[in-house]
Amino acid sequence: MEEVRESSAWVAAHSTHVTVDYKGIEKVAEAIKDSIPKVEWDFEGIHYFDNGPLTVQYLFVLDALNFCFWPDKDLNYDNLAAGLKAALENDKSAFDADRLQKYTGPQLRKMLGWPRPLPLEDERVRLLHEVGSELERSFEGRASKLIESCGKSAVKLVELITRHFPGFRDHTVYKGHQVFLYKRAQIFAADVWGAFKGEGYGEFNDIGSVTMFADYIVPAVLEQLGVLRFSSSLARNIESQSEIGPGSEEEIELRACSIYAVEKIRELLHKKSGKQVSSVELDLWLWSVGVQCPSLKHHRTLSIYY
Repeated sequence: MEEVRESSAWVAAHSTHVTVDYKGIEKVAEAIKDSIPKVEWDFEGIHYFDNGPLTVQYLFVLDALNFCFWPDKDLNYDNLAAGLKAALENDKSAFDADRLQKYTGPQLRKMLGWPRPLPLEDERVRLLHEVGSELERSFEGRASKLIESCGKSAVKLVELITRHFPGFRDHTVYKGHQVFLYKRAQIFAADVWGAFKGEGYGEFNDIGSVTMFADYIVPAVLEQLGVLRFSSSLARNIESQSEIGPGSEEEIELRACSIYAVEKIRELLHKKSGKQVSSVELDLWLWSVGVQCPSLKHHRTLSIYY
């Protein structure tokens, strides 16, 4: 995770289209320092949870598919989480490793109860196959074995995931510099931690090492809060909902500067209040603010990483 922090800080220092506003960081930290927002994982009740290894399998499948909903105006994360939950409640073997390797696009749609092709459907199917194949080859078919192999370390878990599952290798090159973002690998660690409330499978002794999860929503919220400022050209592209290419300077800056800004908010909160707040907790709060604002416009990038 230090690679994520360090490379994001490098992007923020060399950014052309996105600026981190330290006055905005100060304002946000001051506003929440006495009552740091706490958002409980699964407060909507949309996730599967049985307090056992099947929950871990569910979360890994969920986070393998947790990307790029925006091309379908009606599809969102809740549809994915609740659809997978319903599929598993109907058939406890739905996410067995051998079955994950055989799903087709129409079968995935049927499992989710979605009436039309999913955004990047072929990629979603490919990633399901990848997850099933590698779980079977290296982890006895069970995502819980991933957890058992990490020694209660979220950092080690992210390393294992990105080593074994190419579809989670969320890194890129920016102005000749390698940048690590690892949104979906990190969010899996955070999901397990949150679902199990830091106990059992969710016990990680370094959950504070996980950064925020660089996606579409949080950069837009940070801009609304005055923490990020966009160039006029980038602002126009977002406002007009023009597509921003994956790996472009604008896209990398939006994500990396968000990580850097949340780290700065976290550090300032600790200085002001003496309380340790994790980037995971800040991300949950910022994301919840964003999804409660349907008029919020975010950048649009076709990507399997978020």
